[in-house]
Amino acid sequence: MKKTALIVLTIVTLSLLVYQLKSNPVKQFVNAITKTDNNLNKDSLTIASRVKPPKGFTRVNYPKGSFEDYLRHYKLKPFSSKIINYDHSEYYWQKGHIGILDITVPENGLQQCADALIRIRSEYLWDANRKDEIGFNFTSGHYCSWIQYANGYRPLIKGNQVSFSKTSSVNHSKENFYKYLNLIFMYSGTLSLYNELESITNVEDLKLGDLLILGGSPGHVVMLADQVINDSGDKLYLLIQGNTPAQSVQLVKNLEDPSLSPWYNLQMDAGIPVSNFTFSNSKFVRFK
Repeated sequence: MKKTALIVLTIVTLSLLVYQLKSNPVKQFVNAITKTDNNLNKDSLTIASRVKPPKGFTRVNYPKGSFEDYLRHYKLKPFSSKIINYDHSEYYWQKGHIGILDITVPENGLQQCADALIRIRSEYLWDANRKDEIGFNFTSGHYCSWIQYANGYRPLIKGNQVSFSKTSSVNHSKENFYKYLNLIFMYSGTLSLYNELESITNVEDLKLGDLLILGGSPGHVVMLADQVINDSGDKLYLLIQGNTPAQSVQLVKNLEDPSLSPWYNLQMDAGIPVSNFTFSNSKFVRFK
């Protein structure tokens, strides 16, 4: 059984590699091994302190305690940290990031690309005492909230049919919160986020915490983790991502433009290569 699972995982990983690098693999590889540290403070341990704004740009102000402020001050591991998979192995691609977020990778393998960003959003709401706002749709479209789960309600899932009944005792503990997140990781993903969340149709409206997303299978999603602006109103962004297989959450390079890296100039309905994945027709959504 373990051998079969390993074969399946290998096939999936190779398929994703072909899909992710189909746009311009040679250019991305060359740029990945090019030094892109002009904007970096390698000794710093938060997103905002690790990456300096490009010349002529300043950071966009957000209120203290906001999700946007929470993201840009997210703690990073030391600069040389590698991307580690859920099984403690090293990920095959170590050339696309300039930071690893200080967030654990559960050994169950469930915390993949969408899940990692769902967790970051949920932990912010938990820490901000906004627990009643924690909730996500399953891919089936059924909504599952943390409060509902904490009060003992569990889903009964038969195909695309989902019903909830009270089968467990009330438990509002942090330990139970992570059990809830594992349930969300199991039944939600890029497709459910794309269908559930508010679409952004104007690039000028983008802000920290928004998601660049391809909903589907395979799909992918990254989060805008910092934002700068110049006197002309031009905006640039930093991006973070989880991945499949479940692994470390990364602050990524810009492999298309090493001179600007790790900052991105984002556009609507455009091809945007991010690390080893290309969003061929960029779409953006926002958490509620």
